[in-house]
Amino acid sequence: MANELRNSDLGVFEPTDDFFGDFGKNFFNSIASNQMKTDVTENKDNYVVTSELPGFKKDNIHIDYENDNLNIRATHDLKKENNDQAGRVIRKERTARNTSRSFYLPDVENDKISASYDGGILKITLPKEAKDNNKHKINID
Repeated sequence: MANELRNSDLGVFEPTDDFFGDFGKNFFNSIASNQMKTDVTENKDNYVVTSELPGFKKDNIHIDYENDNLNIRATHDLKKENNDQAGRVIRKERTARNTSRSFYLPDVENDKISASYDGGILKITLPKEAKDNNKHKINID
């Protein structure tokens, strides 16, 4: 029992490990690792969306804004890479990956959206539409 406690990844004994093994941990960790980690911030003039997309090429990242929704899709297909057929694969951990996220960001000036991608970080700036905040008093007749 003491060895089981020491050998646990999290330092906590989990009785279901005997039955399920690492299936649950591996399954949920793989889902979380495929998720595009993103920060969305808002200031007076803009929304700023910053996403981690390490290993993706700029040409394989697709962004669109439609019906007040920002959509980000990224694909990484290892089959398209040149493979050295003379070499023997000892271990293969890299796989093809697809990831996407959508965010509801209303009242954006479509023609002024800008994006940059550097070092695996995608940054999208979405300027808000200028609102006429001048109040106009309406008289009741």
